[in-house]
Amino acid sequence: MKVKDVIQLLDEFAPLSYAEDFDNTGLLVGDAQATVSGILVTLDTLEAVVDEAISENCNMIVSFHPIIFSGLKKLTGKTYVERVVQKAIKHDINIFAIHTALDNAWNGVNAMICKKLNLTNRKILIEKEASIKKLLTFVPVDNAPTVREALFNAGAGEIGNYSNCSFTLEGKGSFNGNEDSNPTIGTKGETHFEKEMQIGVTYHKHKENRILQALFEAHPYEEVAYEISTLDNKNQQLGMGMIGELSSEISEEEFLKFIKKTMQTGCVRHSKLQNKKIKKVAVLGGSGSFAIKAAKAAGADAYVTADLKYHDFFTAENDILLCDIGHYESEQYTKELLVSFLTKKISNFAIVLSQINTNPISYF
Repeated sequence: MKVKDVIQLLDEFAPLSYAEDFDNTGLLVGDAQATVSGILVTLDTLEAVVDEAISENCNMIVSFHPIIFSGLKKLTGKTYVERVVQKAIKHDINIFAIHTALDNAWNGVNAMICKKLNLTNRKILIEKEASIKKLLTFVPVDNAPTVREALFNAGAGEIGNYSNCSFTLEGKGSFNGNEDSNPTIGTKGETHFEKEMQIGVTYHKHKENRILQALFEAHPYEEVAYEISTLDNKNQQLGMGMIGELSSEISEEEFLKFIKKTMQTGCVRHSKLQNKKIKKVAVLGGSGSFAIKAAKAAGADAYVTADLKYHDFFTAENDILLCDIGHYESEQYTKELLVSFLTKKISNFAIVLSQINTNPISYF
């Protein structure tokens, strides 16, 4: 298996096309054509992690956070980023980062937090926009079932918990092929009218290439007529943060003790207690101040995230319990998630969970 094959598997799990624009995901160091000897999974790629990969005979590191975030103008070893890149290149270590692609995935970072906190009835907190597209195509009536099935098999027609969703409308199409044409139906140079079905399907944008390939392969016409549009519909299975419910109401103090123990954090910074019960909980791994408003609008009793600033806590306004558990602590189980996925997909070499704690923050 090559590096590019591993990347393809990860892209099916958390498509890189859904990473945030500010992010730097994908293969950051290495060669996509290199043969993989083993994979080390980590939250951050530090020098010690590269050393660990070397000792474990892993020539590929799958990291949550990207070691290269902005452009590098020099490679002199002056910074920890430069030293990591230098060592990785020297030892032929390939570094791949998944970051916000996994943040936005339905079974990604926030799903893992929900699992650890035993939250049920989970939903996306901030649904992704401009990620659903619509395809309209026009097919001879007799060929419509074949084309529709090909589109379904390629991943079109999935809406929430439903699959094979489409709409068809019968009509009449016309065409006149020029001297260079080779029409499947009709005669070149003559206007032909054909009973056709208009097939409409929606799909997630990362599947567009395979869906179009399926359309072209299944469609009988030499020239396939089709239209693609981006919908304003929000994606119920893609986006930042999640919201779910505890099995029963608990007090604020009980909830704070619960998340401190479960998320293994040395400190929970929180907003003022209001003597309210906690049942509905919003979560967002990493820096989540931008989603406080969304958590409140969703009716969350508590919001678990990280990197809240002084003034962010004022925005609780007695409506919600804001809980900052720490950046590392909120994302620490991401490694387990990636190892579990890759282990199920790959059996011919080792998938190693990094044993290095990369948390740069200590508590006194």
